[in-house]
Amino acid sequence: MPETKTFTAQWGGKDLIIETGKFANPANGSCTVQYGDTVVLATACMSTGLRDGLDFFPLQVEYEERFYAAGRIKGSRFMKKEGRATDDAMLVARYIDRAIRPLFDDRMRNDIQVIVTVLQFDGENDPDIIGLIGAACALHISDIPWDGPIGNIRIGQINGEWTINPTYEARAKSGLDLSFAGTPEKVIMVEAGASEVVESTVVDAFAFGSKHLAVPIKLIEEARAAVGKAKRDMVSPKNDAEAAKFARRDEVQAIARPFITAQVMELFFGTPRATKVERAQQKTETKKRTEAFLLEKGIEAADTKYGTSIVEEVLEHEVSRMILEEQKRVDGRSILQIRPLLSEVGLFKRLHGSGHFMRGETQVLSTVTLGSPGDKQTLDSMEYVGTKNYFHHYNFPPYSVGECKPMRGPGRREIGHGALAEKAILPMLPEKEAFPYTIRVVSEVLSSNGSSSMGSTCGSSLALMDAGVPIKAAVAGIAMGLATDDKGNWKVITDLQDLEDGAGGMDFKIAGTRAGITAIQMDTKTKGIGPDVVAQTLTQALAARLEILDVMDGAIAAPRNELSQFAPRIITLRIDPESIGAVIGPGGKMINEIIATTGVGSIDIEDDGLVMITSVNAEAAQQAYDWIRNLTRKAAVGEQFKGKVTRLMGFGAFVEFLPKQEGLVHVSEMAPWRVAEPGDIVKVGQEVFVKVTEIDNLGRINLSMKQATGNVFPERPKNA
Repeated sequence: MPETKTFTAQWGGKDLIIETGKFANPANGSCTVQYGDTVVLATACMSTGLRDGLDFFPLQVEYEERFYAAGRIKGSRFMKKEGRATDDAMLVARYIDRAIRPLFDDRMRNDIQVIVTVLQFDGENDPDIIGLIGAACALHISDIPWDGPIGNIRIGQINGEWTINPTYEARAKSGLDLSFAGTPEKVIMVEAGASEVVESTVVDAFAFGSKHLAVPIKLIEEARAAVGKAKRDMVSPKNDAEAAKFARRDEVQAIARPFITAQVMELFFGTPRATKVERAQQKTETKKRTEAFLLEKGIEAADTKYGTSIVEEVLEHEVSRMILEEQKRVDGRSILQIRPLLSEVGLFKRLHGSGHFMRGETQVLSTVTLGSPGDKQTLDSMEYVGTKNYFHHYNFPPYSVGECKPMRGPGRREIGHGALAEKAILPMLPEKEAFPYTIRVVSEVLSSNGSSSMGSTCGSSLALMDAGVPIKAAVAGIAMGLATDDKGNWKVITDLQDLEDGAGGMDFKIAGTRAGITAIQMDTKTKGIGPDVVAQTLTQALAARLEILDVMDGAIAAPRNELSQFAPRIITLRIDPESIGAVIGPGGKMINEIIATTGVGSIDIEDDGLVMITSVNAEAAQQAYDWIRNLTRKAAVGEQFKGKVTRLMGFGAFVEFLPKQEGLVHVSEMAPWRVAEPGDIVKVGQEVFVKVTEIDNLGRINLSMKQATGNVFPERPKNA
């Protein structure tokens, strides 16, 4: 049996425990990681053979939720086993992927698969943090080439105090939820949500968290020292034939490189190319010229591929070099300049709200649909059971980048970009009692060249205001890039686009209002960025965000005062929770009767007594409102009602003055004279006005007709 080894460290007031050798030993590397009572299993595997013909590094990252980990059985009546990954699971898989991918040699063509499986979930400690730590450990102790390790941490702030890896309950009290991966010196991946947090606070959060990354990194290094395998060389030649092939490749590339550099300078910087399509055409032209040049130099046709294969590499290098040395970009902009902006609202009158946003070639149409509270989404994942009444869906059709591809529903990228825009807007939404609608925003990416997720954030903000959703402030987003070289020089660039998102760069997305940041997401194609780069990026992005908000304000500066005429109306009232049963009725009989009789769309009731009536007809909604109010209201002494006589007794008449509520009108209170027989004054079914005169300690209600106004009495008898 393999020997089990355990490594433990104190981290944020809890034990962080890594265990190796117990589970999944056939994998190249495997371990479990525990924090609190949450436990994950992380494995890393590498195929023995290459995948021929690939022009990319084949990495797969999977995050597997298990309902048993939370002591739950899946809620679906028909599907009890885990099926397709939930959106949350896909987001965590992307989270891990974005952190570990830059540390691989992208020349590798062996399949790499990292799988993180949640074995136990305590409901307090999020598996995503230790999932990434587990992935880093499994890779680092394996024989798979990987330039780690890295750590991962979550930072919150409660009452001005920083917290490490706060629980779910603590995170709900924090204005900042910042997660990032890297080393104490470098940040390699960022994910954050915030409630209008200023840039300086975010910088301080990075500084605080970075020093605490040393704990998991040291623990991973301890595990490698004890059980680590020697790393394999997957890119060097394996035999003489392969060595000769590599030597020929290097020879051809050495001949081609100066020529390609000259072509890049002529085609891309001689006359700046404004569009992505034009630049793609120039890239194709560069490859054609390179192939012709190599053939003229006597290079065999089969070997010209070695030269054309480095066109992208040389192009990215020259793009970065020109930014660093001359602050010149391929489209002629300065490094601080945003491409032309366009904002529009109200494009389609029958939609509840719409917004059109363009930044250069990135074009997004966002729409808002308002629904009843009953349209809310039910959540049933390992971590969350509940509902949400705001969701953003992001569509990225192939035509947005001029391609033809099968359309098989949203993938991880679409889910990730939609979640980022949703996170950016969420803190600005009104409270449910003030605006009880279910809100669905859909962003259609019509053209993409540089951060369509931030374009979706801007489009969503416009559409919500156009729909009359009383958001607290407009939200805009911008993607920031980076140019670097091997000498340590760097420049942050505003409004990232196609060719600028290459080796040595980053995609640093920041969204927020004029007052502060609401969301951050950062990926990099470097080994990490330092705190000076982070600070400069945040400062530069603020100026860009304010510029975008100015343009958005020109289209719509505040939410509309009225909803679209095609949007449903919701009116609310609050009832005693003990009266909910009276409104619903046995088997839903009463509430269904109200809906059917009045014609409202739906009636939703919360456990705290909040009733929400949805209808496109205001009169119907008011009728349902009055019905429910009367069903649940409690009469008070002195109130007057119009009721119906239900029973006659020798001592008086019973009158139903509210639904299902009766009171007695004693004969002495039926008329301004002595009444001998109740039937002399009223008949069963007759409508009369009554006034509440007494409610005794048993809840019995006494009424008076003679003290009420509006009654018409028969002629007074002569003997009365």
